[in-house]
Amino acid sequence: MITPAFELTQDPDFLTVKIRVPYARASEFDIYFEGEDFKFYAKPYFLRQLTLPGRIVEDGREKASYNTDEGTFTIRLPKENPGQYFEGLDMLTSLLAPKKSRSATPLVEEMAASAELSEDNEEEFDWEVEQIPYEESTPPLQHPYGFGNLRSGVFQRLQDELSDVIDIKDPDQTPAEERRRQRLAAEAAKFEPDHYLADFFEDEAIKHLLKYKPWWIDAHKKMTALQGESHQEHDSPAFVVFSEEEREQMRKFTNKSYLLDKRSRRHVYLGLIDILLAYCYEICVNEGDKNVESSWNIRKLSATLCWLEVSFSSIHDVLVSFGRRVLCYPLYRHFGLVTRAFNDTVMILQLGKAAVLKCLLDIHKIFMESDPAYILNDLFITDYCVWIQKVKSKKLAALCESLQKTTLSKSHMGLELEELEAAAVLVQEEEKALKAAGTVSKQQLLCSESETSDSEESSSTSSSETEGSDSDEQESSTSEDGEINSFQGTLQEERTAPLIDCNGLRQGTNTSAMEVGDGKSKVSLQSTTPSGKLVEELEMQIHSAMRLSEQPEGLATAGCISQEQEENPVPEPDRFSEDAAGKGNFLEVSPKPNPFLFLCSRNEDED
Repeated sequence: MITPAFELTQDPDFLTVKIRVPYARASEFDIYFEGEDFKFYAKPYFLRQLTLPGRIVEDGREKASYNTDEGTFTIRLPKENPGQYFEGLDMLTSLLAPKKSRSATPLVEEMAASAELSEDNEEEFDWEVEQIPYEESTPPLQHPYGFGNLRSGVFQRLQDELSDVIDIKDPDQTPAEERRRQRLAAEAAKFEPDHYLADFFEDEAIKHLLKYKPWWIDAHKKMTALQGESHQEHDSPAFVVFSEEEREQMRKFTNKSYLLDKRSRRHVYLGLIDILLAYCYEICVNEGDKNVESSWNIRKLSATLCWLEVSFSSIHDVLVSFGRRVLCYPLYRHFGLVTRAFNDTVMILQLGKAAVLKCLLDIHKIFMESDPAYILNDLFITDYCVWIQKVKSKKLAALCESLQKTTLSKSHMGLELEELEAAAVLVQEEEKALKAAGTVSKQQLLCSESETSDSEESSSTSSSETEGSDSDEQESSTSEDGEINSFQGTLQEERTAPLIDCNGLRQGTNTSAMEVGDGKSKVSLQSTTPSGKLVEELEMQIHSAMRLSEQPEGLATAGCISQEQEENPVPEPDRFSEDAAGKGNFLEVSPKPNPFLFLCSRNEDED
């Protein structure tokens, strides 16, 4: 028989059951309802039994109709207590459960032994049967995990799938505390400060992701707007709608009852928060789209799924674990995403168990489409999907309130986030200061370069002027040399009568002995002294009485001798000598032919 697709809705007075039975014979169907029971049959469809959350009654107001185009039956059943709200009509798996037995008879009874059973009637024991001594086999130490810590030994049979699903190496032989220690060590080793700081400072992509609004935000706004408008209790089904695919998922689940002790129930609730946090992160960073990384994101960020964590002691521990894993593993490692996932989880819990179930069904579908992750459905998600349908709304409300009161900050992560951020800000400020100083120095360098170029231009201008003045001086000195030569010729022409000493050499009165051919001293003096001084010296020489020795052929070669001495400056010894009486002696004869020899006398009266 086929279990048909069905849907239940309600208004204050009626419960409506809509059953889809395509290709069924509408002329042959049976409907049975009484109290909390409802049954339907239309070959080949059979809805064996629905256990309703409230009582219905047969009073003549019931009504049924069939839509041939859609192939659906719509049945309206009056409520026994008009205005009563039936909770959990979307929890299809729990509605399909058989009605619980209300018998007070204990499930296990001690039966009295029959009086006929006595030692006389017992069969004779065969003592010859081979006896094998009993050896107590101590099973390997098993550490439970999974939903409610109800599983163990699973990964011994699935070693090939182990590394692709969870991070712990040998969960069946690893105690809960050791799992926790290994998890914390792995997170500390995986944390990368550079990656975190890069997302912290360059957060344009993060800001864009935080603007995304999943479906529960609009549903939460509608619920908040309707709160207080009616005395009727509003549950999340008024705001959460299941798709046909999700309804089919719920119909395929096998209904179960879970016997959990107080400690196991606590772990189940804390594990639910951990899984929802990871799911909210995945929806936010992918903006509601599914990809190949969706399964990895959910199971990697949830320590319950990835490390089979069962040692959470409080909601705060769950938040710290999730926050650390967000900052260590995924692509986007920003504390703002941790806060966003926290707020989204609070909204989902406030919407009620229908919203929680919708998220769990989506996770179940994601894991089913991922080859290795389907094991986590068997260990956790399927049981969560069945269990959540039976949870009382007050329990979820209390859990949501506790979660809402819990605070989480960066200092709780144990990764020195605030210190890293402060150090990074200081480095950034120093870089800005160095950059500003570099800009100023560059500007100063440009200014100095411009000033240097200006000074070079001025110096080049002054040097050109200096070169011009030097050339002018050289020209003037050349002209002066010409004047000197011409003046020497004049002196030669206007010479006085020569005076001959005892040695036969000529001597003049009141003259200065000087060698015109002393090119080095003369030329260097003329080249280094200003032109004005040269003129004055020439004037002094003009006014002084000069006597030239008569050497006719030497006059023609005077200029040549001066030029040769300028080209080959050789220091010569002083050719002047004076006696104690102050009279001038004749100069030594130069080895060169026809030298100019000047004889000077200090006393003009000796003429």
